[in-house]
Amino acid sequence: MQWLHGALLLIFAGSLFCSVLFSVRYRRQISRKARGLDAAKMNMSMGTMLISISIIQLFLFSGSTVRVIVGLVMLLLGLFNLFAGIRNYGLYDRIKE
Repeated sequence: MQWLHGALLLIFAGSLFCSVLFSVRYRRQISRKARGLDAAKMNMSMGTMLISISIIQLFLFSGSTVRVIVGLVMLLLGLFNLFAGIRNYGLYDRIKE
């Protein structure tokens, strides 16, 4: 169980770093395609981060009702961000400049 906690923390830290990195890159881009790709990557990173937080909340701590509800809400938000990021990445990847 200790290795799972460590792995989830590494996933959380990596996706947090990527989310901040793509957010900064998004704001500095000029081209529409590059901005869209960076925003999609940021969404995917945020989705991964929220999913890892929800798994930590749901499985690694004692299950109170509030903790389970917050974990499920984070899981749904993470899945939505991940899906939207994948969809937008495909859309912006096809744009020709």
